[in-house]
Amino acid sequence: MNGAIINTGEPRNVLGHIVSGAVASAVISGTINYKKVKEQEIYLDEAIQDTVKKTTQGALVTGTAIATANYLGQKGGLFKALTAVSIGMAGVYALEILDEKINSKYEEIPLDENVAIEESGEEYAK
Repeated sequence: MNGAIINTGEPRNVLGHIVSGAVASAVISGTINYKKVKEQEIYLDEAIQDTVKKTTQGALVTGTAIATANYLGQKGGLFKALTAVSIGMAGVYALEILDEKINSKYEEIPLDENVAIEESGEEYAK
């Protein structure tokens, strides 16, 4: 071994594994969501959104795992491995936040404000 933390063998192609992770995640989440749509547990648009999210997360996580393993197989690669894990975690977290924002509802203007504006005869200037 060349002073590496662990012998992980030959470095693997990260991009190829990102594609593999995306395909595997799409098959899994797509199948599960198809079943939920058929059983009328969720709507089709929810199933598609969830499948896309999980496919993207699966691709990120698989790429992260391969990059981390590659770095652990290098001499002095611990910091690079931890960085790869951090980037992967940040990506998954960002997708969760983005999904929450997409699914959040706009806050409605209370009816009382609208009535007060109409009664005063003022036009809504915003």
